[in-house]
Amino acid sequence: MTQTPDNVDLPRPKIEFPCDYPIRVVGDAAEDFVAAIGEVIARHSPGFDSSAITLSDSRNGRFQSARAVIRATSEAQLNALFEELKATGRVHMVL
Repeated sequence: MTQTPDNVDLPRPKIEFPCDYPIRVVGDAAEDFVAAIGEVIARHSPGFDSSAITLSDSRNGRFQSARAVIRATSEAQLNALFEELKATGRVHMVL
């Protein structure tokens, strides 16, 4: 359940698997940022093509935001992917 500002419990949205699932990864800007997160994503989403990752720099160039769409097969797959991305130490946020 998710808490709203009025403290009303709302059910989490249901995802029907398998599905195409967009993810966004924010981290410190580096030349190898896309390659590093692409390797992690590929481990969790077989057949993922890291050339499909789009990259945006922050206004001051300190951070980068990478977007990709994966084929999600389960909530466990998504949780494992998010945890491994965060564990790299290079990722500040996964959405």
